[in-house]
Amino acid sequence: MNTLAKIIKYSFYDTLRSWWALLYGLFFLTLTSTLLYFSGDFTKALVSLLNVVLLLVPLISTVFGTMYFYNSREFSELLLAQPIKRSHLFLGQYLGLTISLLLSFCLGLGIAFVIYAGTLEESKHLFMLMLCGSLLTAIFTAVAFLVSVSFEDRIKGFGIAILLWLFTAVIYDGLLLAFLVIFDDYPLEKVSIGITLFNPIDLSRILILLRLETAALLGYTGAVFEKFFGTLQGTLISFCTLVLWIVLPLLLFVRKVSRKDF
Repeated sequence: MNTLAKIIKYSFYDTLRSWWALLYGLFFLTLTSTLLYFSGDFTKALVSLLNVVLLLVPLISTVFGTMYFYNSREFSELLLAQPIKRSHLFLGQYLGLTISLLLSFCLGLGIAFVIYAGTLEESKHLFMLMLCGSLLTAIFTAVAFLVSVSFEDRIKGFGIAILLWLFTAVIYDGLLLAFLVIFDDYPLEKVSIGITLFNPIDLSRILILLRLETAALLGYTGAVFEKFFGTLQGTLISFCTLVLWIVLPLLLFVRKVSRKDF
């Protein structure tokens, strides 16, 4: 465990030394401050910020995760020559990178909110956004590590990782909409809820919009989602699903690195 903690610490500071994580936090600090200052309406500012978070957080996590794994490969091979467990080494790298990204993201949003002193209810909304953004960071960093260890070629691995982000962020919604339009005559309430669970970005969007009481923007589908995700049971299932999205890629990643010949 001491070895794991040391690797986490090294990866954390190594990421911060690159300045990219700091710029990442500064971007969200600037964006959040600008939206809160000029909008004059916290809900509108948060909805605008939501769209940016759901697109950029998974993208940045994917890019950072892929680049970090490939760039640290030689260092990892050197450490593997030492009596260090592979699971400790690679989980330490994952946790160090993820924690640094989470810290930058949460500080960027949190500092701006403190400056403009929101209400208690607004604090709850912001916390939900930060929580979903943090889970998305952990999810897409795990997916990036899994893709990177699966492909030796950096360009191919990076391309597939970006393609996965593009699919979950854009293409998936289009396919879901087409599916609902084509089978409009059939009762698809439960099916649409089940399909949503397979996309962490969509799931996060619904949880935040329901928290903001803007489900009406989703029309009839919003009413269906509110009936399920608006309950305590639905919320617990949603967060358990998001955690599962972290655990499964990590388990596959650890399994692959344990069997991989470096």
